[in-house]
Amino acid sequence: MLSFRKLVVIVVGCLLIAVGIDFFVMPLKVLDGGFIGIALISNYLFGVKVGIILIACSLPVFVYTWFKDRGFFFNSLFGMIFLSYAIDLLDPYNPFAPIIAVHPFVASVVGGMFIGIGFGILLKFDTSTGGVDLLAKLLAKKMKINVGILILIMDAIVIGAGGILFSLDTFFLSIATITSGGLATSLCTSKFFAY
Repeated sequence: MLSFRKLVVIVVGCLLIAVGIDFFVMPLKVLDGGFIGIALISNYLFGVKVGIILIACSLPVFVYTWFKDRGFFFNSLFGMIFLSYAIDLLDPYNPFAPIIAVHPFVASVVGGMFIGIGFGILLKFDTSTGGVDLLAKLLAKKMKINVGILILIMDAIVIGAGGILFSLDTFFLSIATITSGGLATSLCTSKFFAY
């Protein structure tokens, strides 16, 4: 059973991610990493709803999590469902279209920051959306790597594969998105800063 605090964290985190994707990334046909990146590629190529693909990609990770960390499974299930719903709900809206068209690099970075902060908030409160962030959270404990850096590596793999299908502009803007997102997630999940 989710506590009220975790419920609020999931809603806020998922809404930040959905805003980053729908308002900044998708209008430019830019890719994010992980399962969202796979869902975006499916959307750009075939017009499939991002939320549906996101759920389909997350199912194997949820099966794995069920056996490895049942508490995290329950904390992440609502996140996956709500994020998929929020992305598809906000998809028709594009309030920043004129600005994004003029400043695609800035839009890519800002979109990545929204996505990264959303994921960082979720991970900081020991929940997720069931995608690559959930897999990264499980692996980070074993590998002793910051979860944000691990997500950045996984995202880079998806961007590299997806970049082959699209233009160089899309590829480089996607790198800007995952870099700013990975750094934002790292800052949100760091327990302390070393000066």
